[in-house]
Amino acid sequence: MEPHIVVTEETVQLLQITDTHLFADDEGCLLSVNTGLSFQAVVDDIAAHNLPFDAIIATGDISQDHSVASYNRFANGIKKLVKPCYWLPGNHDLQANMGKVLPSEQINEVSHVFAGDYWQLIMLNSQVEGLPHGYLEQHELDLLDEKLSQHPERHTLVLLHHNSLPIGSTWLDQHKLQKADQFWRVLEKHNNVRAVLGGHVHQDFEQECHGIKVIATPSTCIQFKANTHEFALDTLPPGWRHIQLHKDGRLDSQLHRLDEGCFVPDFDAQGY
Repeated sequence: MEPHIVVTEETVQLLQITDTHLFADDEGCLLSVNTGLSFQAVVDDIAAHNLPFDAIIATGDISQDHSVASYNRFANGIKKLVKPCYWLPGNHDLQANMGKVLPSEQINEVSHVFAGDYWQLIMLNSQVEGLPHGYLEQHELDLLDEKLSQHPERHTLVLLHHNSLPIGSTWLDQHKLQKADQFWRVLEKHNNVRAVLGGHVHQDFEQECHGIKVIATPSTCIQFKANTHEFALDTLPPGWRHIQLHKDGRLDSQLHRLDEGCFVPDFDAQGY
């Protein structure tokens, strides 16, 4: 039986958390930001908003040091949010160690899930082990095509870590999804894809391509400055996204950030 997100209303409501970059060590920092503390602050902010949601979506780069302990830190951190979580790997993740925290009462690693009566989520693995850019192997493209064909009546949200469109930052765009035209050719064969959602770029991004929304969400730790030629950090604080999937196929979302001035990175850094 296919996994199914149980919804309380017709509209499916999701929380997106992405690019947590966690460490095993309590003092683990990425460019001077303690990623464990920033992640916990985002979880606390989500809880404080008390918004309705049916599931959590974690779109990769869960870990920075690849350790089992870092994945357990994520699993323990989201427990207070209670609802099921669906995650996928980013370029910084080690899939073998992601799997060591499963089975979990809360976290699921699946490629396809029904969401309520009108939507489906297709979760793709764009990781190229050991490299920062993304790529979808043929079996991932086949899975995408298959699920879109099998359920043409369901509106579809496609999730993957890497950005499938250029975002306007030279240094980041070299690490986007490679051969993205193959991905888009599959989507264009079907008329039930409403949005593509991911992380990777550590910034808010939204653009439409072939009538499909393409959305990326800020990291729970450091932020990359938009529209830069070379690596640059932003002063914006960590964030998360609340998403509504409506019966008629519309997708709405609201970006939330922590207070200005918290979790400020090292602006002298030349990369990470």
